[in-house]
Amino acid sequence: MPPTQISPPDAKLRIRSRRSFQRTLDSAKRTMVFSEIVRLAIDSFRSSKIRFALTALGMVIGSASVILVFTIGSTGKQYVLAELQKIGTNMVMLEYQGGGAGAINEYRNDFLTRDDERAVDEQVTDVALSSPMLEMHDRVTFPGGIAKDVLVLGVSPQYKDVRDLVVLSGRFFDEEDETTHTKVAVVTEAFAQEMFGSSSAAINQSFQLTGIPFTIIGTFKESVPTFGQSEIADETILIPYSVGRYFTGTDNVKQIFFSIRDPNDVEEASTEIVNVVHVRHLASSVYKTTTLTSLLTTAAAIANALTVMLVLVSAVTLAVGGVGIMNIMLATVRSRIREIGIRKALGATAREIKLQFLIEAVFISLSGGIVGTLLGLALPVSVRVFTDYSVPISVWSVVIALGTSTAVGIIFGTLPANRAAQMDPVESLKYE
Repeated sequence: MPPTQISPPDAKLRIRSRRSFQRTLDSAKRTMVFSEIVRLAIDSFRSSKIRFALTALGMVIGSASVILVFTIGSTGKQYVLAELQKIGTNMVMLEYQGGGAGAINEYRNDFLTRDDERAVDEQVTDVALSSPMLEMHDRVTFPGGIAKDVLVLGVSPQYKDVRDLVVLSGRFFDEEDETTHTKVAVVTEAFAQEMFGSSSAAINQSFQLTGIPFTIIGTFKESVPTFGQSEIADETILIPYSVGRYFTGTDNVKQIFFSIRDPNDVEEASTEIVNVVHVRHLASSVYKTTTLTSLLTTAAAIANALTVMLVLVSAVTLAVGGVGIMNIMLATVRSRIREIGIRKALGATAREIKLQFLIEAVFISLSGGIVGTLLGLALPVSVRVFTDYSVPISVWSVVIALGTSTAVGIIFGTLPANRAAQMDPVESLKYE
């Protein structure tokens, strides 16, 4: 009889079924092998709990260090930026830099004026508040007959909000004082203490500027000490702009301060401010705006760099812990030579032996990393729960700590695992 013919569709179906069955069989075999390897690694850990716990201690310390360094770095960055923002993240300072020419061979200054301030207020919609500033110097006699040079600034009532000044006692002068040209002054805390003994004692006291008596109605300080790096010195006197312009005899102002509604629009608004002023002055005149945006960006970059550097330093602890894991795993391999020989004699492959010891190393490393991460998070979480401080907690610090712990286990566990996998089964069974 002729052989039975199998149709092409049936043949293809059988081949496909065989391949599917083989893939299923291989998958099940691999799953069983891997599960057995993991179980053996866990059993090995249970049989030597103290040894493996002491080995994981380095990873616990290293992971906790990474979390705490991230927390400290983020807290420091948050504090520095918050302090800088108190100076005024939405503030723009405009000043005349130079330039300006009149007739041939004639040079004249092209200073800012109060009209420039009004023009900017009208044309730049992002501007919320503004204040001009006149600068003068005078000598004031303090108790004991000591005469000192003091800085006198003529500003508008809005200057307090633009510069975010803190009134310590009394009040700041208002629009009525500005309109009526009232001879009042707001002085720094240092001036009040040296002249009258304290901030509260200085209120309603009088002193003279160029022979004209002024009444102190308040004392103030900057939100953040600038140590003389701003326009305000230790002994500064603020008077209404309308009064100060009579001392200078001119409408020119040294600087104009603007407060922008949205901090995100500061840079764009500063460009618009310069454009508005340029149209009102000579083309060769130079005007410059100063903002805190670049300063905040630089401060944030420095804080991030310091945090990264500290994290790298704390990573050394993880490396030390990894060396400890490698040493203990090498000792483990040496003490289990006969076990390795028996497993190979029973059919275990070099890959399975290698995987077993590598999993043990990762298990030790990752266990220490998890415990260290929990300990590292315990401090910032406790501070947030039991105090009013909002300590930042970085998710990335957790990811880095656990990821590094796993990587350390793989890197430092590879050598012992390879050594175990390369052992000769015959020699291993002879080992005493």
